[in-house]
Amino acid sequence: MKLVSWNVNGLRACEGKGFSDIFREMDADFFCLQETKMQAGQLDLAFEGYESYWNYADKKGYSGTAIYTKHKPLSVAYGLGIDEHDHEGRVITLEMADFYLVCCYTPNSQDGLRRLDYRMSWEDHFRQYLKHLDAVKPVILCGDLNVAHEEIDIKNPKTNRRNAGFTDEERQKFTDLLACGFKDTFRTLYPEQVTYSWWSYRFQARQKNAGWRIDYFVVSDRLMDRVEDAKIHTSILGSDHCPVELDLK
Repeated sequence: MKLVSWNVNGLRACEGKGFSDIFREMDADFFCLQETKMQAGQLDLAFEGYESYWNYADKKGYSGTAIYTKHKPLSVAYGLGIDEHDHEGRVITLEMADFYLVCCYTPNSQDGLRRLDYRMSWEDHFRQYLKHLDAVKPVILCGDLNVAHEEIDIKNPKTNRRNAGFTDEERQKFTDLLACGFKDTFRTLYPEQVTYSWWSYRFQARQKNAGWRIDYFVVSDRLMDRVEDAKIHTSILGSDHCPVELDLK
């Protein structure tokens, strides 16, 4: 079973850069999107053999998530069920027979860390949400989690230490999540591999490979034995992020 996750940084823009061709070529069982930046009806993008589920932000042209799936879910949930977190279209959960699939676009702490306090609240509520799901059946979490967890996950750790996505506080929250019984699949399989999933559009960052690994597949500990591989498709263009993949037995 193949799962793909991609922050497309505006699906309409990404579609103009070959999204549909990439989607068909990857032929995933589940294809999860973040930062779709769309409202309902703005783009009719259907693929044969897939159902799709969308969570739109109240604010136009902002945030948003989607999941395309070949497999009909038992149920679908949008958001966390907490009003302060559920207006930006950040979470979709599919309940499948033997796992939950959660697609997430984590809030960015933003310049000057002006949203860091909100991010901390989000992290605590989201971790509780995942723990609640995990108590029922195993969880597969994917998406742009807006944190480079370890120094190996970012090109310039020293100069980025207090920047959004690499603060001690955000990194600790990711550590706290893993401590609740979850694994970062890529880092578990490849503890010393340096590969990034996001590059700034500024300063020719992608050409220089001055990137961050902030896109993840995280699974319940007890699912790790089903993980065949975790991949980061750095050669696929169309967004400032590249797709990440999880292959399950």
